[in-house]
Amino acid sequence: MPDQELEPLLEAVGPRLREARKGRNLKLADVAEQTGISVSTLSRLESGLRRPSLDLLIPLARVYRVPLDDLVGAPPSGDPRIHPRPVRRHGMVHIPLTGQAAPVQAFKMVLPGRNPSTPIKQGAHGGYEWMYVLSGTLQLKIGSDLTTLVPGEAAEFDTRTPHGMASAGHDPVEILVLFSPQGERIHIRDA
Repeated sequence: MPDQELEPLLEAVGPRLREARKGRNLKLADVAEQTGISVSTLSRLESGLRRPSLDLLIPLARVYRVPLDDLVGAPPSGDPRIHPRPVRRHGMVHIPLTGQAAPVQAFKMVLPGRNPSTPIKQGAHGGYEWMYVLSGTLQLKIGSDLTTLVPGEAAEFDTRTPHGMASAGHDPVEILVLFSPQGERIHIRDA
């Protein structure tokens, strides 16, 4: 690729890096700690004062959980498949079914079985959520209302209302979930 074609691609990497970091609610110091890349180098990459290289971009793609192609603006390959990497958080497994840039994030979630007498933890945040039960029995608590969902049933709700979900018993439950972007960030970001 001639230099005149390469330069605009390289100039666009810095803003993409900044956007990916901010999308994960990370500070430069957080990224430096996770990658071993200095805050100074990260800052220069984001501002375009340092030319990106693979040895810098690969660890950043891992931390931001985005394909390297997204960071460098590679042209689409024509392959529509998603290559999900499961994420484990708080005993649950989140399997992404959409790319990072999708306007709504879709996940398959596997919630572990639990003692039914254990209270369901609730949280509230901006966004909207839709879910569909694939297998198992789900308890969905929205405010003080507790609803039990079985395979084939769906639910939707505004996530500003305190809510939580868990398996209804000792067996795991599998669900498909759609989050608005605000809901996706709150549910799977690193603590």
